[in-house]
Amino acid sequence: MILNPVQPVGLFIFLAIVLIAFATWRLVASRKGSLRLAWTLRILMVILLLIVALRPTIPATGTGPQALGELEVWFAVDTTSSMAAQDYGDGALDSGDPDSLDPDAVEASTRLAGAKADIAAIAEALPGASFSLVTFDAAATRRVPLTTDVSALTSASSVLTQEVTIYSRGSTIDEPVETLATLMKAAAVSKPANSRVLFYLGDGEQTIDTPPGSFEKLAPLIDGGGVLGYGTEAGGRMLSFDGYSDDFANPDYIQDYSQSPVVEALSRIDETALGLVAEQLGVPYFHRTGPGDIDAVLNGISVGELTVEPGTPGGPVELYWIVAIALGLLALTEVARVTLALGELRRASRPLQQKQPTSGGAR
Repeated sequence: MILNPVQPVGLFIFLAIVLIAFATWRLVASRKGSLRLAWTLRILMVILLLIVALRPTIPATGTGPQALGELEVWFAVDTTSSMAAQDYGDGALDSGDPDSLDPDAVEASTRLAGAKADIAAIAEALPGASFSLVTFDAAATRRVPLTTDVSALTSASSVLTQEVTIYSRGSTIDEPVETLATLMKAAAVSKPANSRVLFYLGDGEQTIDTPPGSFEKLAPLIDGGGVLGYGTEAGGRMLSFDGYSDDFANPDYIQDYSQSPVVEALSRIDETALGLVAEQLGVPYFHRTGPGDIDAVLNGISVGELTVEPGTPGGPVELYWIVAIALGLLALTEVARVTLALGELRRASRPLQQKQPTSGGAR
């Protein structure tokens, strides 16, 4: 909601303060209950009048013309606990004490931070494409349905967090396969002319005993993409997450209770597993060690011919009239009160008619 005043806001606020101050003075000075009620209602009327003058408005919801391509970009992002390992980029914190570091540096060192940066870079480089975001840990979840709104995609991806640590029960890297297959098949039916690319972003770490399933069923549904891997062979400590706070000022780490004494658990990238995923999908594999330099990842991917859609018109929605109704009702009570007061004044000022004595004689 925005304000759309007919005059400068400062002028309205100044006048309102003056009127409310005067009405408050009269309210305090009044002794009769009816007068106190009248001045209280007048203060309320001034406040309502100020709101009407400021004209609260809901901005137009229509969309302007859009340039649409024939490309759908699908992101499958690993959000398991291992993606909170701090071995990404120049700020990797795979050793040492991070407590004295800037919280932003702590967050930027995670693998998930790298995935977020790459999603934003890919989206920015492919204007006119449609984007969808699917995340997976214990289960796969569609976060963003197919949309051309890049800001919606980047907003959703920027707030991604790893799974809640205490709920982590192991993960498999093929968790999103069935969800992606269902969604992509539906998209192919809806827009068969579109081409589709899939970007799988993860570290390849399989933390359950069974081997991962195959991604081959997705290969016929896509026309390209890539597997983007994050992490190092040396590994990194994983930030713990309680599900309530994303504050990195006091980082806590997942512990490995299988060791004696207990130590901080390490997560290591599994490039062999990621390479196998890429092979099954028929796309290249890229080891991402820092943000930027996305050209190789997008090599050969094109949005296609752009078509312009006119968008949907929509005007702003004015809300002042709702307040104006309440103001009008209060104004009617004020008119009634003034009318009654004038009637009483007239009756009080009417001269008394005295009867003249009559005299008469006997006839």
